[in-house]
Amino acid sequence: MVRTIHIHNSLTRKKEEFKPIHEGQVGLYVCGPTVYNDVHLGNVRTFMSFDIMYRYLLHSGYKVRYVRNITDVGHLLDDGEDRISRGARLEQLEPMEVVQKYTNRFHAMMDRFNTLRPSIEPRATGHILEQIEMVQAILDKGFAYEKNGSVYFDTIKFAQEKGNYGKLSGRVIEDLQTATRDDLKNQSEKNHPSDFAIWMKADQSHIMKWNSPWSEGFPGWHLECSAMSTKYLGPTFDIHGGGNDLKFPHHENEVAQNVAACSCQPANYWIHTNMLLMNGKKMSKSDGNTISPEELFSGDSPHVSKGYDPMVVKFFMLQTHYSSTLDLSDDALQAAEKGFKKLMDAYKHLQNLDEATATGSTDLDLEINKGIQAAYAAMDDDFSTPKALAQLFELTTKINSLKDGHIKLNELSPEVLDNLKKTMKVFIFDIFGLTNIEDTGSRHLNGVMELIIDLRQSARVNKDWVTADKIRDTLQALNIQLKDGAEGTSWTIN
Repeated sequence: MVRTIHIHNSLTRKKEEFKPIHEGQVGLYVCGPTVYNDVHLGNVRTFMSFDIMYRYLLHSGYKVRYVRNITDVGHLLDDGEDRISRGARLEQLEPMEVVQKYTNRFHAMMDRFNTLRPSIEPRATGHILEQIEMVQAILDKGFAYEKNGSVYFDTIKFAQEKGNYGKLSGRVIEDLQTATRDDLKNQSEKNHPSDFAIWMKADQSHIMKWNSPWSEGFPGWHLECSAMSTKYLGPTFDIHGGGNDLKFPHHENEVAQNVAACSCQPANYWIHTNMLLMNGKKMSKSDGNTISPEELFSGDSPHVSKGYDPMVVKFFMLQTHYSSTLDLSDDALQAAEKGFKKLMDAYKHLQNLDEATATGSTDLDLEINKGIQAAYAAMDDDFSTPKALAQLFELTTKINSLKDGHIKLNELSPEVLDNLKKTMKVFIFDIFGLTNIEDTGSRHLNGVMELIIDLRQSARVNKDWVTADKIRDTLQALNIQLKDGAEGTSWTIN
């Protein structure tokens, strides 16, 4: 039996009981990265938030199809150049080299935060046919027009006939007198400033372009998510998510495209994460108020006093609800580091408690069960990780009191102790996706040692005995002993 969850729906601006289209199944679409550069910390927060939702839906008994796209075409800069094309030009690479490079780096970064991979991760360039078909469907319904090889969405006609353009973002057409970043150079072709390109004719200098019925060109940025969410989740699915900065124009235009193409809303529930601040201000490269994930880990930044483990950063982010702004600061990270250690220490102590002997239901049993229920209730209430964490820390206080003998184990029944162990494990590792920093360090050390042993073996094969002996002797000085055997080289710390 699945749990009942309530979600704040951006479309209705209300908290609603989540009722999936198909009982026990969830279709979840999240707008993924534009892979022309490394992922920034604000986006990490968004993807981490939806990872928690994905994990909790799975834990709650739902079968989830989680689709998160890769944007590798159509996302334009203010001067009309595609972000991927600019990256290729600046790095002197092929566009798909840029895409693969930063897709790999994105995955590696999200792995460091221990997030789960989506069920499907489609690329925009792999779905050009579906996007062309959707453009044609919108044209056939009369909600788009073609000019000089480009195709524009007719927002005025759509609003007149469908009456719901701007419903998601709360904007009205009369206020939309500035162009979207998709097609600034084509303003003179459009019937109205709020119209947006769904297919753009490419000039001769444009690298990424495809044949279409209208021109050799490329799809508009907003179109890819409409086409891919429809393909993998159906014309109407359960949840569409992304950062709050995507609400307009990206998500608003997605809704319009889907409604125009098939007369159906793309998603029943829209979820938006809020922005990440630093030291109380919006992050900005121009004024130096920014930090990358790597700088946060290494401490190589004037904004932090030292480096922080990815799990500490993740724990810090869990302390604020996804819909609220989150203010990053060195003081807040130091506090999060202490809180994370306290939680993990309590979990370690809990594993050593195994002498609960009370029979029946004691007052302590009732308090612990109440705390467990409250933690689940917090997650059921719009995935409130800060409230759930607060309940875990209430339980942590009980665990520490049991460890120190301030509360006797004979006041606790074995069944409740087992439930407490299970609940702490589920929340810390399965739902929040945290890992023990000591375990992370061990994995890193294993990887480093494998590399060192490979380098030593290569030196021996090349009869470079000086290097091979230097590696062995240096490790020995660090109390790391290498042992060569028939099955390879092993190592131990003395």
